[in-house]
Amino acid sequence: MSNPVPEPSFSPRGAVDLSALNRPQSPPPGEPGGAPTAGGYVVDLTEESFQQVVQDSTKYLVVVLLWKPTDQTNADLATTLGTIADELAGKFLLGRLDVDAHPQIAAAFQAEGVPTVVAVLQGQPVPLFAGGAPAEQVRGVLDQLLAAAEQNGVTGRAPAQDGSAPVADEPVEEPEEPLPPLHQEAYDAIERDDLDGAAAAYAKALKQDPKDTQAVAGLAQVGLMQRTRGADLQQVRTAGADAPSDVDAQLAVADLDMLGGKVDDAFARLLELLPAADDDGKEKLRTRLVEYFEVVGVSDPRVGKARRHLAMYLY
Repeated sequence: MSNPVPEPSFSPRGAVDLSALNRPQSPPPGEPGGAPTAGGYVVDLTEESFQQVVQDSTKYLVVVLLWKPTDQTNADLATTLGTIADELAGKFLLGRLDVDAHPQIAAAFQAEGVPTVVAVLQGQPVPLFAGGAPAEQVRGVLDQLLAAAEQNGVTGRAPAQDGSAPVADEPVEEPEEPLPPLHQEAYDAIERDDLDGAAAAYAKALKQDPKDTQAVAGLAQVGLMQRTRGADLQQVRTAGADAPSDVDAQLAVADLDMLGGKVDDAFARLLELLPAADDDGKEKLRTRLVEYFEVVGVSDPRVGKARRHLAMYLY
């Protein structure tokens, strides 16, 4: 293979003898204290199923555990691998091979001890490690293995073996609806930093359809961008602080608040000016607030609250 998986540093290959009988024993799979039964993304291999699993390794990654089910070290590793297989939901299939029940298949892997973990990638065995290992180290080896599988073009997902945990298809993104021509023209103009061109396109769209709410909102957003272009933040805020009742100065500060996402601050700043403003000032403030409502979105609850305050101050 073109991208073999590096053998992990903790691998004690051959250190565990197949005939070792002096280790703690485990109940059979499925019984309390034993490894879980096969299912989900875990299958117990037989002579009949082994060849099919090897063939399937061209479509998705297969990890084979050579084990003695009633040995505690083996059972613990089987539990760890099975948990990871289910968490990854089919990124690999775990095949468990009982070396006592199927010695001929075990011999084909030339394993010197159990537990031994071997990957099968595109029909070829890839030795991983032998002996027990902490879950985090096992995850690290599997991460390397999955990366190698991807590099070799093996990116499919294994099917759930018992139908209990089917893998949901990746959500398919619906293609975006194309923008109306003038809206697309405005968007393209913004992309190339031609704000005047964008404003002209939105204005043309509104001339064609005065009820085009998207064009209204787009024109308001472009207007905000035009007014704040090149503004010196500190200078604008200092001018606003020096002239708290000056409508134009406060409008400039409110624009910066809006641009920075401080919607409530921008609304409050302009609404506080309304009661004492003259008629010309009230109209400036009303116009700017209405533009802000379009920028934020008329369905936003902050807009509804500010709109009520605006009506109260004006009428």
